[in-house]
Amino acid sequence: MTRRGRGIRGPLLPQSLPAWKTRAEKFDLLVLEAFAPIDGLWHDRLTKLDIAVDEVPKIRARDPDTVTWPDEVVADGPVPLSRLVPAGIDRRGAATRARIVLFRRPLELRAKDPEDLRDLVHDVLVQQVATYLGVEPEVVDPDLDEDED
Repeated sequence: MTRRGRGIRGPLLPQSLPAWKTRAEKFDLLVLEAFAPIDGLWHDRLTKLDIAVDEVPKIRARDPDTVTWPDEVVADGPVPLSRLVPAGIDRRGAATRARIVLFRRPLELRAKDPEDLRDLVHDVLVQQVATYLGVEPEVVDPDLDEDED
């Protein structure tokens, strides 16, 4: 039997090439790269904090025109970009760790290019770590003021 009109059966790219990675995998790597300098400075105080990525937020503003988010949500108007979930107890009674959840699609949609996305993810992580630690963002990243000029 011959294969007629079925196209390529194998992968187009070898797994060793960067193009093999999905957008979600590339974003996960970007988050780890953006978090590394923060973790390097604050590792001792961040040992009980996890970082997670969701595709889109599961939380939504009820009234987009007058939305005010709590400190644990970083948003662009009515759209959440990330959320700090405090440590606690889940429905089964098990202890949960605090975690920062970044929402991939809203962050990607707000970035003009890959460098802009990297900066945006870094800034959101700085804000969330500052909220977690109970300090100002400039304490977490002293260069934050210089970046915004």
